[in-house]
Amino acid sequence: VTLAGTLAPDGAGVSREEAALFGGADRRRIEAGRAGPAGGRAESGEGDPAGHHYNKVERPALKRHAVEYAVGHYGSSRRRAYALVRQPRSVHYCRSCKDPQLSLRARLRELAQTRIRYGYRRLHVLLQREGWHPGRLQAYRLYCAESLQLHSKRPLRRKMAVARRERYVPQRPNQAWSMDFVADQLVDGNRFRILTIVDVYTREALGTVVDSRLRGDDVVAACNRLVATRGAAARVFVDNGSEFAGRLLDLWAYHRHVAIDFSRPGKPTDNCFVATFNGSLRDECLNVHWFETLADAAAKVEAWQVEYNESRPHQK
Repeated sequence: VTLAGTLAPDGAGVSREEAALFGGADRRRIEAGRAGPAGGRAESGEGDPAGHHYNKVERPALKRHAVEYAVGHYGSSRRRAYALVRQPRSVHYCRSCKDPQLSLRARLRELAQTRIRYGYRRLHVLLQREGWHPGRLQAYRLYCAESLQLHSKRPLRRKMAVARRERYVPQRPNQAWSMDFVADQLVDGNRFRILTIVDVYTREALGTVVDSRLRGDDVVAACNRLVATRGAAARVFVDNGSEFAGRLLDLWAYHRHVAIDFSRPGKPTDNCFVATFNGSLRDECLNVHWFETLADAAAKVEAWQVEYNESRPHQK
């Protein structure tokens, strides 16, 4: 009976753990040692037959797990277990001297949970802004070690799995804003967009911007106008649109010390305050007016905003 065969009781089947931990030829020895008679031989040849290929254990770290499994499951000695996986016993006593970077890893996980659509390059920039000094390759290595990779090709009807976290609740006015876009069209068929900004605490409509095309610089300009009159908010709720997830708004938030809270993909309720306002805007203004030009649309939307803030009754 082979050395591998002595690790298992007679008649026991090969488990999934053994299939993952032990290589192809070693697994054949286990099967031969269990199924064959005493003094018998395994099948001829060291290679696996066609259709029965098993992955080999090549990395020392994986072989160390295989040794621990053999010792704990079969009660074998470490000498025999290391002989089974063909690895020197000195590997067991070797310990890494590298800095585990626990604080850096923790901060990287916090940033990735907040900016769920940021890759390692953008997270690397955020770390450098905060005073960390990891290299680009080191940031990528830690990014992969923490399993933070983005999966852009998701299965049909499935969203990215993001752990649900407690939502930020403002305690005073102008502490949190919420922004989103609404689309409509003129009488000639040309479409336009409206940027809406709402105070989360008071539900006040802070501003509306009407234009045929609204990009990231238009969002930053609207935020600067609000900062000049009201001051900057501590947090801004937005979705994952390109106008909000771009570098312009991120740079503005960095200089203003504003935290950007992105909605989870497929969860519009994360930005429900401005969504409620947009529903009222469409129902009470956009659906009851014809808009001949952009200036006409801007004037009517602004007039409705004043009515919404000053005279329109609101439900508690």
